[in-house]
Amino acid sequence: MKISIYAKNIQLTDALKEATTKKIMRLDKFFQQDIEAKIVLSIEKKLHKVEVTIPFNGRIVRVEEMSDDMYNAIDDAIESLEQQIRKYKTKLQNKKHSSESIKFENIEPLDIEDEQEFKVVKTKRFAIKPMNIEEAILQMDLLKHNFFVFLNADTEEVNVVYKRKDENYGLIEPEL
Repeated sequence: MKISIYAKNIQLTDALKEATTKKIMRLDKFFQQDIEAKIVLSIEKKLHKVEVTIPFNGRIVRVEEMSDDMYNAIDDAIESLEQQIRKYKTKLQNKKHSSESIKFENIEPLDIEDEQEFKVVKTKRFAIKPMNIEEAILQMDLLKHNFFVFLNADTEEVNVVYKRKDENYGLIEPEL
């Protein structure tokens, strides 16, 4: 497992880096191939925050955990990641899929009663109007939505703008 650790608003000490690396390496047993884990440690509003992103097999496992103590936040993040990986494994095995990235024998399955089926309860269709990013953000705000799908007039691709937790905006562009 390749590990990249970044720090925002905090000094990344050797002890913190070592503890983070040691704990994230516990997840290495779950993956067949060499994957990369990106970890961001930060302090926001007097809380210690850990963000872990692990892309694999066309999917992404990502968690964000906050705590009064950075080491507790790291522990919580690892626990959440293990839970997500177990859930992913259970879904794949229930659907009879195979995965080249996950070592199923190292993951304890979740109880089936904990497993929920996803059900689409509503489908919407709408015309996509070409517009620039600023127009899309304005339209999203006018509708009081958290995201907005639009046809980017500059790139002629379908994009999504969304409102972030920090009150800024994000843009999702397709990558083919």
